[in-house]
Amino acid sequence: IVVELKATPFKPEYAGQLNFYINVVDDKLRGENDNKTIGLLLCKGKDEVVAQYALTGYDQPIGISDYQLSKAIPEKLKSALPSVEEVEEELASFLDKDNNTQK
Repeated sequence: IVVELKATPFKPEYAGQLNFYINVVDDKLRGENDNKTIGLLLCKGKDEVVAQYALTGYDQPIGISDYQLSKAIPEKLKSALPSVEEVEEELASFLDKDNNTQK
């Protein structure tokens, strides 16, 4: 299963991006006896009609669902989690270190 979490509402291009990831996983990781790779796209919201049109024509099993953080995460837990900005800063510093070691 390939899961992609988006912090924004669904955009049609997200389906193509997930399809790309599925193709890479199928080519590089999936074994002969494994089932087809399933793609799951989680977005902050979606328009059903747009999502349906975006998935038409793909032969991979792809699902799109939306989420709401305010209902899914209790307040006590929310305060213990890092902010989006903190996660982005940490990832950026990690990527900077990785880029510097490859030079």
